[in-house]
Amino acid sequence: MLQGKIFIAVKVLFIVLLSWRQMTTILQLLYAVIIGVIQGISYWIPISSKTQIIVSSSYLLKLTFKQGYTFGLFMEIGTIFAAVIYFRKELAGMLRVLLGSKNEANRRLLVYVVFVTLTTGIVAAPLYLIAESLPGIVVGIPMLIIGFVLIGDAVLIRYSRKKREKGANLRKLDSLTFKDYVLIGVSQGIAALPGVSRSGITTSAMLLMNVEPDEAFRLSFIAGIFASLGAFGLSLVATRSNVSAAIEAIGLVGLVVAIVVSTVVSLFLIGFLIRLAGKSKIVYVTAALGIIALLTGVLYLVLGI
Repeated sequence: MLQGKIFIAVKVLFIVLLSWRQMTTILQLLYAVIIGVIQGISYWIPISSKTQIIVSSSYLLKLTFKQGYTFGLFMEIGTIFAAVIYFRKELAGMLRVLLGSKNEANRRLLVYVVFVTLTTGIVAAPLYLIAESLPGIVVGIPMLIIGFVLIGDAVLIRYSRKKREKGANLRKLDSLTFKDYVLIGVSQGIAALPGVSRSGITTSAMLLMNVEPDEAFRLSFIAGIFASLGAFGLSLVATRSNVSAAIEAIGLVGLVVAIVVSTVVSLFLIGFLIRLAGKSKIVYVTAALGIIALLTGVLYLVLGI
């Protein structure tokens, strides 16, 4: 009789544990999809993908600020995959230059990428270690700054389009100098800080240099491939324990799902933004993104993040 009761109790416990495990797996996959969508959208628009991952992973996965910050950098692997697929022709062209090709356009792009990436690494590495060592940081203030800059960009784009209509030429890659490369690299390096959008700050820097809007988006996204690779590698080398904590919270399958989702979402968004940048509507979109960044910054300040 007692053995029968023990058997029933063990069976019930097994069913409960199995149900709990299945529910945990389902929740992990759901959280993975949510985080993948957040990463795939926020990386390409000026609301700082790192910040969105910090916030979402703290609520969904119960990660600490440091773990969420590292996880945000680690998750850039999905956006790297998307950018590599989208800009495969440009990347192949740069590779051909390394193998001896004399194509001038590809050579200029390679020089641009090398100088911007080196400058980014010099600026970003110490900022990453500083940000990671802090118990927390106010991310709302940088987002407010980015918001105001973007609204200024909208005015600048409108002004530059009027200048072009009057015959003035906007700049493209072939008119950028080494000084411009360094300034773009410094801007991109500052984006290592939480609350600073990489795409927002680099695109804004180029718009201030009077670069054509669609060219600014394209060059920003291409440079982002190598900056994100550096961020991904640094997160593995410098703070491997934080990455392990995030993977344990979301699960290995969940991590793969999050990366795949962010890659697919990114592929849709990259082309859309570049095409949009070449149209007059980009003025209103840039202003709208600036307002979103402002509102998000205010929200984070209110929440004390």
